[in-house]
Amino acid sequence: MRILLTLLCAFASPLTLASAAVAACTGTNLFTQMDPDRRAALEEAAAAQPFHQGNFWRATKDGQEITLIGTYHLSDPRHDDIMARVTPLLDAASTLLVEAGPDEEEALVAAVAKDPTLFVMPDTTLPTLMQPQDWEALSDALSRRGIPGFMAAKFQPWYITVLLAVPPCMMAEVQAQDRNGLDHRIIDHAKARGLPVQGLEPYDTVFTLFDSFSREDQISMLRASLAIEDQAEDYIATLADSYFAGESRLIWELMRDLSLQMPGYTTEQVEADLAKMEQALLVERNAGWIPVIEAAAQAGPVVAAFGALHLPGEHGIPALLQDQGWTLTPLAP
Repeated sequence: MRILLTLLCAFASPLTLASAAVAACTGTNLFTQMDPDRRAALEEAAAAQPFHQGNFWRATKDGQEITLIGTYHLSDPRHDDIMARVTPLLDAASTLLVEAGPDEEEALVAAVAKDPTLFVMPDTTLPTLMQPQDWEALSDALSRRGIPGFMAAKFQPWYITVLLAVPPCMMAEVQAQDRNGLDHRIIDHAKARGLPVQGLEPYDTVFTLFDSFSREDQISMLRASLAIEDQAEDYIATLADSYFAGESRLIWELMRDLSLQMPGYTTEQVEADLAKMEQALLVERNAGWIPVIEAAAQAGPVVAAFGALHLPGEHGIPALLQDQGWTLTPLAP
């Protein structure tokens, strides 16, 4: 589950928590160390899914046009090349759709200021919910990220899990509120040229998502996080390289494979957790976005930019549009 929270942070999350420079870290792409037969099996599993490759798609129907852009939420110098590709697409659009636009971000800030329990537990603390050795390990991990244990003790478990997905080498820029992730760069360009920016979903979607997981489930995610916390840099490096190679579905298969190897988890547990996470983070959200995208397209050409993990698979945005009669065409990277 924790490994999928890394995906959440980088590819599929409405909570744009981190936008830090990957260049500051020294993680290793896990695929470069993998047995060739194992990688081939993962590539075969990814290729079995529709729209498994590519970050840019064009959908057309009855003279209407939608451009789909899969994004990587974290900062990376390679985004310069992506923006050179994206800018003409934005300049030809009448609306930009994103997971969370300026209005949603403003509403989120206001909601948290009004109700801190969105991120903070009002009734208990993490040291109370965790074994002493687990809390000690968590405190050490958070201290390396510049977050004192006494401050983190009241945070919601899901939020701590997302924080642990960000390696210590990234935290300085996370705390600086850097806006160099691809989503923010696209939004900033749209705002500069007066292009309307609309959110695909309400600002409180992230809280609804995690409310679907019990506190026991969230603590379980947290414990799993600690078991592999020292590999965070490798996961981020692998995610970034795979995104820029247009291989988001391959990342999903890698995360499934790594989850199956985690000690203390049965195959049945992992598959059940994967299904629950996919349903909450991708399937339900994607289905809710389709009416918003189609409605916007009636007013003119639309660019919809969102985490790249929302693209591949039978429940991905391209497949759902295809089911609605749209013709999908890949765009050159």
